Amino acid sequence: MATKSRPAALHFTGHDEADALLAEEPLALLIGFALDQQVTVPTAFLGPLKLKQRLGSLDAREIAGADPGELERMFREKPAIHRFPGSMAKRVQELAAVVVDEYGGQAERIWTQAADSADLRKRISSLPGFGDMKLKSLSAVLAKRFGIDAAQELAPNHPTLGDVDSPEALEEYQAKKRAHKAEMRAKRQT
Repeated sequence: MATKSRPAALHFTGHDEADALLAEEPLALLIGFALDQQVTVPTAFLGPLKLKQRLGSLDAREIAGADPGELERMFREKPAIHRFPGSMAKRVQELAAVVVDEYGGQAERIWTQAADSADLRKRISSLPGFGDMKLKSLSAVLAKRFGIDAAQELAPNHPTLGDVDSPEALEEYQAKKRAHKAEMRAKRQT
């Protein structure tokens, strides 16, 4: 499976350490996508760094085996990792368990060992909290930032996080996303 070199950072947060973590640790990228629900993109993707700082690492086995109450406490600790700390702590723990049980604790195996785009679709779609939108957005990141061949066919043609390659591109992406949401709300009201 051909891949290009890993980027130094994914510019999703505006925070250098968090952006580097997303590129360096595949589980961080997956956790960011898991948290990308009803919060801003920077908030969601800053979550993996906050969790790593509180837990000491982003080891899938450690997260999967953590006491659920303690993990939720880490999510609630100020500043909170997510606006819904209880449900998101549970989701991240479930995600880590899948990574451990099905991929030997190595999140990158989800995409590096996918036989083709259909296999990658199946693998991503089976992750807790990963519906069609997250499948497409993660695939765009994998295709455009990491050069994962199996993700090319799954990446949509419209702008996604896969197109964000700088802090400026993040701002542009977010502005387009806000405008699109406003347009969709206006259509629903008419």
